[in-house]
Amino acid sequence: MQANRQTRILATLGPATQSEEMIGALIDAGANLFRLNMSHAKSEWVHEVVVNIRAAAATRGCVPGILMDLQGPAIRTGVLDKPVDLKKNDRFDFTTNIKKQGERVVAVNYPSFLDDINEGATILIDNGLIRMKVLRKTEDVAECEVEIGGKLGSRRHINLPGTKVNLPALTNKDKADIQVGLDLKVDYFALSFVREPADIDELKALIASDEHSPKVVAKIEDQHAVKRIKRIIRSADAIMVARGDLGVECPYEELPIIQRGIVRQCLKVGKPVIVATHMLESMINEPHPTRAEVTDVANAVFEQADAIMLSGETSVGKFPVMCVEVMDRIARRMEEEVGARFHKEASLENKREKLAKSAVTMADDLNADAMVVFTASGRMVRETAWMRPKHSKILALCADERVAGEMSLYRGVEPVIIEGFCPDFPVLDAISTLKERGFLIIGNTVVVSSSTKAVEQISNSVQVHRVD
Repeated sequence: MQANRQTRILATLGPATQSEEMIGALIDAGANLFRLNMSHAKSEWVHEVVVNIRAAAATRGCVPGILMDLQGPAIRTGVLDKPVDLKKNDRFDFTTNIKKQGERVVAVNYPSFLDDINEGATILIDNGLIRMKVLRKTEDVAECEVEIGGKLGSRRHINLPGTKVNLPALTNKDKADIQVGLDLKVDYFALSFVREPADIDELKALIASDEHSPKVVAKIEDQHAVKRIKRIIRSADAIMVARGDLGVECPYEELPIIQRGIVRQCLKVGKPVIVATHMLESMINEPHPTRAEVTDVANAVFEQADAIMLSGETSVGKFPVMCVEVMDRIARRMEEEVGARFHKEASLENKREKLAKSAVTMADDLNADAMVVFTASGRMVRETAWMRPKHSKILALCADERVAGEMSLYRGVEPVIIEGFCPDFPVLDAISTLKERGFLIIGNTVVVSSSTKAVEQISNSVQVHRVD
């Protein structure tokens, strides 16, 4: 039996991987969750892909999580007749008045653009490939100087590093996509361009009445979010370090420090964290990663992030399955090392958290093969994963596919749905079922904990069993 990989792998689906066959191949290679990028998706496509995910998973007896990544608000340039060739020191203008667009002036889609920027501000276009400086403002025009040139095309993304923009947290497209996600019972919504906790609260209020109630992942993509990171972590259900826009918005030499700081803060308070973007970027076109990419993935695993994410590598790349296999190999090897122990800095606040820590300590001391956690809501499982068992996989037993999908993000967790399961399910019956389904083998040492007993019967809620 192959050793359990604790770090979860989140794969983005797209034209290269939308079929049931390819999704199945990604699962076989090690993918635990799937991301639907709504910046490039329509509702019909989403319906088709979710059906394919669940069909591929059903034939393999697993429950991969589904994350819908909302497009969010974005500032973009207008439509141009032809690309504009910009050179260093050229003058070029931005306007909020479409009638003024011309050969050296481009309109933007954000009416408050000129209200938010100041003279001297930096404007980055197309993920930072073009950089300009604002020289002066008039009523509806920002006059700029090109600092780094390039070809400016239509509808290019604009970043304003250091500038607080007053865009809405959710666009009309986002709200329509959210309804699609609720109808399809996705497990997570990822909220783009989060700037403060109120953005998360707005999304949570919108989905609160839904019976399924997906969890909210806050994407950290600019300096304003970094400055408010502790409050955002408290409000969100999980965090994504979205290094694409974040790497444009912040000085690149600061990015590793920011990533490590966010992961560390999440592990201190027990919030799942995903490290995303450009992890194996070269493998979109090449069958092997660069050495720098290998080290990047390894560092995220060493920091003990819950999940690492593939974007274009699996959505449009030439070698999507190979990318998952490469991540799997790197993660397994790095997990043989000690890794960062940021979770050791946690301050445990309740009996349930202390119970989880006791169970994990016992599993570590016994070098247990697995921890079996009985759960109705997934909370006890999340807290067990937070304590980062050194070697033991976490088998999370539940009856609800919704809870299973949510738990697929947690580090080291394998959700297991058992028909007729309840928190009072007999322990020996559960172990027998896990053995029959190949999760355990004869001779395994197992630590069992039950969330229903976490408060009132702590002394009786952790057990040790040997599989026979």
